Amino acid sequence: MSKTNPRRTFDEVALKELASSIRAQGILSPLLVRPLTENGFEIVFGERRYRAAQLAEQDAVPVRIKQMTDAEALEAQLVENLIRAEIHPMEEAQGFRALLSLEEPKYSIELIAAKVGKSPAFVASRLKLTDLVPGAVEVFYAGEIGVGHALLLAKLPADQQEQALSACFKEVYNGGAKPAHVLLPVRNLQFWIDSNILLVLKDAPFNKRGAQLVPAAGSCADCPKRTGHNKLLFGDDLGRQGDRCTDPTCYQAKVQAHVALSIAAKPELVQISTAYGSQKEGSPVLPRNKYTAIRDHQPKSKDEAKRPEFKVCKFTTEAIITEGSDVGSIHKVCANASCPVHHPKQQTSRNDEKEKAEHEKKRKEQAIANATGLRVLAAVSAAVPVRLLKRDLLFIIEKLVSLMEEPRLEMLARQHGIRQKRDDGGIGKTLAAYIRRADEGTLSRLLVETSILLAASRSNPATILRDAASMYKVDTDAITLKVKQEFAAKEKTKKSPPSTTKVGKKAA
Repeated sequence: MSKTNPRRTFDEVALKELASSIRAQGILSPLLVRPLTENGFEIVFGERRYRAAQLAEQDAVPVRIKQMTDAEALEAQLVENLIRAEIHPMEEAQGFRALLSLEEPKYSIELIAAKVGKSPAFVASRLKLTDLVPGAVEVFYAGEIGVGHALLLAKLPADQQEQALSACFKEVYNGGAKPAHVLLPVRNLQFWIDSNILLVLKDAPFNKRGAQLVPAAGSCADCPKRTGHNKLLFGDDLGRQGDRCTDPTCYQAKVQAHVALSIAAKPELVQISTAYGSQKEGSPVLPRNKYTAIRDHQPKSKDEAKRPEFKVCKFTTEAIITEGSDVGSIHKVCANASCPVHHPKQQTSRNDEKEKAEHEKKRKEQAIANATGLRVLAAVSAAVPVRLLKRDLLFIIEKLVSLMEEPRLEMLARQHGIRQKRDDGGIGKTLAAYIRRADEGTLSRLLVETSILLAASRSNPATILRDAASMYKVDTDAITLKVKQEFAAKEKTKKSPPSTTKVGKKAA
């Protein structure tokens, strides 16, 4: 057997079919072998026929003996396998890589392409497959991802491939304990890479041609991880999107180095954040609510020109974004809290106070109505008897839940003590798992609750709750009164001043 043969996998079904053909007709095309020792030969190509002949219990096979160098044997094996039965793309890639690695004769991508009758872009793409991480190679050989997915993964740095590999699949629950992993189309992976990894270089705040910003990374112009660096490899998809960086880690390192150099060169630069949320105590970075960014472009109308962000004041200064989005870019801002142009004091009129009081009143009424509705729903749920079989209940509830919108799902989950952030699977995924584990009593209550919430989303919620309360003999007036009393007690606690009475040690 040849160690240089790119084929490493043999389909058992195809081998058995070939063995049947050999039993009936024999081997029509001889195997090509080359002498290694005085009595030893190596199969250059025809290993599939040799294996099938063994299955067919043939004592001998026809061969053609030829003196060949390692390079000639490897080239012949690649061409033969491409002409005959299609080999796995990964095996093809490793064969091309072996040819490029030969010391003598020297091969190029263009020469290999001419030898095997393929385009240089095809050979370059196949060669890139050899950069796949072991986990991606494993699922590729197993047939869990296609060559399109593998090529996109191979174009990414090794530390990004595992994360991108997970984005190839979607978890689907079919009633089993574990979710099934469904392969998504190549376009989904392309969109995920565009959104999470690739960075448009024209938007970078640093000098793309500077080699000393991060000496270990060098210049972006000479970087092989830049899509524009290899037209053969990226011309089919990423090239049309513009020149982009495929290594977010390197990109961020250059952004941080650029920020540090900018602040060192101009210590008077104000550091600002475009992220939401408060800053850590002692941080030199100003949060969004502590500055007004001055717009660079001209206002489009007279009304727009009156807005503070289109005006310049005597406190206007340069600032650099060090947190949030667009880190490293320079902007003009006003960070003076006493500036009458960008931070005018708001005068509260009587009408504003009246409107505020009215808004607060409506908010309280809505809060009482919401709390009352949840209490009524809970009371109705408690009165539901256990009648249907579990499989019936589960079937009906899953169908009803699939019709519900996100806010209603959250209400139903909160009713059963389920709280989860809206990420990945979200509350729907968690609720579905809870439903499958629930007993008959809980499923019965869920059925009624789901019906009420679903009906309420398409009709008058108050009417739906009233009908349900009447059906299950729930005293809505008593619940409403209790909720109002609780809200009143909370308001009283907020308004009452804290007690300053001293308590002795014994009394304490």
